[in-house]
Amino acid sequence: MFKVSTARSAASAITRVARTNVARTFMTPTFSRRADFVQELYLKELKAYKPTPIKESDSVGQVQTFSTPKTPKSPEETDLANNLKEYETMAVEVEGSEGATASSTPAVIEDWLVEEEDEEPVAHH
Repeated sequence: MFKVSTARSAASAITRVARTNVARTFMTPTFSRRADFVQELYLKELKAYKPTPIKESDSVGQVQTFSTPKTPKSPEETDLANNLKEYETMAVEVEGSEGATASSTPAVIEDWLVEEEDEEPVAHH
């Protein structure tokens, strides 16, 4: 009886292994053959591709030719001598002495920042 149960367990183990191997060999080769076929087709087309050579005249009409612009004239250079004479003859203005002469007393400068005093709050009990 021991030999029969051992034979059955061996047979069931072999059938289990055979089923998993059959399932694996059924799916894998088909997929790899298709990948190889696509890869071979791609490589064949890639090797057969010949790009067109680039000529010097290909860019004509597509790109504008570059020309350097003229240097602009500075507007200050036109009347520099007259502007300098005008600057030298201008009266000197000193801030704070508007209308005050040298002999009179200087104008009083007002304090423009006035701080308000805070009222102390009445304590509530």
